[in-house]
Amino acid sequence: MATDPAKHRMQVFKNTGKDVDEMRRRRNEVTVELRKNKREETLQKRRNVPASYSTDEDDLDRSLAPTDLEDLLLKAANVENPEVQIAAVQQCRKLLSSDKNPPIDDLIKTGILPILVQCLSRVDNPTLQFEAAWALTNIASGTSAQTNKVVHAGAVPLFLQLLMSPHENVCEQAVWALGNIIGDGPVLRDFVVELGVVQPLLSFIKPDIPISFLRNVTWVIVNLCRSKDPPPPVKTIQEILPALNVLITHSDLNILVDTVWAISYLTDGGNEQIQMVIDSGIVPKLIPLLSHKEVKTQTAALRAVGNIVTGTDEQTQVVLNCDALSHFPALLSHPKEKICKEAVWFLSNITAGNKQQVQAVIDAGLLPKIVENLTKGEFQTQKEAAWAVSNLSISGTKEQVATLINCGVIPPFCNLLACKDTQVINVVLDGLSNMLKMAGDNVDQVANMIEQCGGIDKIEELQGHEKVEIYKMAYDIIEQYFADEEEDATLVPAAADAGFQFEPAAAQRDPFRF
Repeated sequence: MATDPAKHRMQVFKNTGKDVDEMRRRRNEVTVELRKNKREETLQKRRNVPASYSTDEDDLDRSLAPTDLEDLLLKAANVENPEVQIAAVQQCRKLLSSDKNPPIDDLIKTGILPILVQCLSRVDNPTLQFEAAWALTNIASGTSAQTNKVVHAGAVPLFLQLLMSPHENVCEQAVWALGNIIGDGPVLRDFVVELGVVQPLLSFIKPDIPISFLRNVTWVIVNLCRSKDPPPPVKTIQEILPALNVLITHSDLNILVDTVWAISYLTDGGNEQIQMVIDSGIVPKLIPLLSHKEVKTQTAALRAVGNIVTGTDEQTQVVLNCDALSHFPALLSHPKEKICKEAVWFLSNITAGNKQQVQAVIDAGLLPKIVENLTKGEFQTQKEAAWAVSNLSISGTKEQVATLINCGVIPPFCNLLACKDTQVINVVLDGLSNMLKMAGDNVDQVANMIEQCGGIDKIEELQGHEKVEIYKMAYDIIEQYFADEEEDATLVPAAADAGFQFEPAAAQRDPFRF
């Protein structure tokens, strides 16, 4: 059988344990820092419905005064006197609408949950249904234990029935409550999905729906897509994607941002889910959002397309075919460091692709931008840039690696050898080793560039590193490429011998080539 040259080169130039899957890194393993502030820009998993949501809060201060909860329970259970019951349930939801420390546990201890759930079934009294649904929504906005108590009280089937209510405010409150329950995690998400939430929820996406209602619907869709351990059922994803394809063109910023976050969660679930998103035809609508005027939209879009390019080369190419790289000069120079960081992370997964994809990065003029972020970015951005450089040194051709070197990558790359992050040190040593191996007959020129920026000194210091893999890599580089430096300095190639000068100014006049 003929040997695949590209595969052979991968095996030759990469260290043991490195493979294509590691180069194209899954976000949940390596780039944890990118996810530390998951969604500070957007809505959270569970939301309390504040008192300000209502229009009848003239007596709000009085309603939050010390309340006899046992007496409130008795009145809420008084089905014989509808006025007293409604007033009590309304008082209950006002207590739970407090922004500061709503008395959720105290009310649960009174035994109020079964009463509130029973009120949901009172089709003869939509006001009571609405007030009870609001109170339960806020209980379900609390801790996981509090949310589960609402579920165990039998609220979910009744909330699903309320989605069919002729009263819009009752429907919307049921949507909000279900969103809090689904947002608790994959167990409750799948429980609600099995009871049939998806189709009734999606039926609200229509032209005449009020914006506030549609925002809530979109937020619930985000929660349906959010968890990936396990991911949503395949059927659910297939049902949701057409809706996302409609919502991604919506003019409302909140709806747009949440829609793109939903897509980002789906694309973070592995290659099968990435392919489902691609097959939905949503990618061409997603790419232009990389240059959206709102940073929230840019952030979500960058996360989504970044997740897609962690997939196969074919999936990555779909993004590139939509002219995604044209958005990256601006993204790599963005005033928000978080955007720069994720933009470089995106490119690190492109440079882990095939040589045509590496060339696309070069043709888009992005290598100098990567080097700039490697030089001047915050450390986490530099870390992503180091991956981009190292990946290119593996995936690229000799000419492509030479182009990278001519962008001045070696000095800032070597500077990272002095950091404390062992993973970054590994990545840099790996990249330098790959460049030296790739150089062939011109290895002395690359070695000279590393020496001139102080790289050899840093590599020599790493021979005493506590991590075995680091000191072995450092030792191997010194032994193979720099062992004779001190013994015979005359062996350093002269410009006349090799036809190259390695000082920065000379390098610009006469580009380095392998």
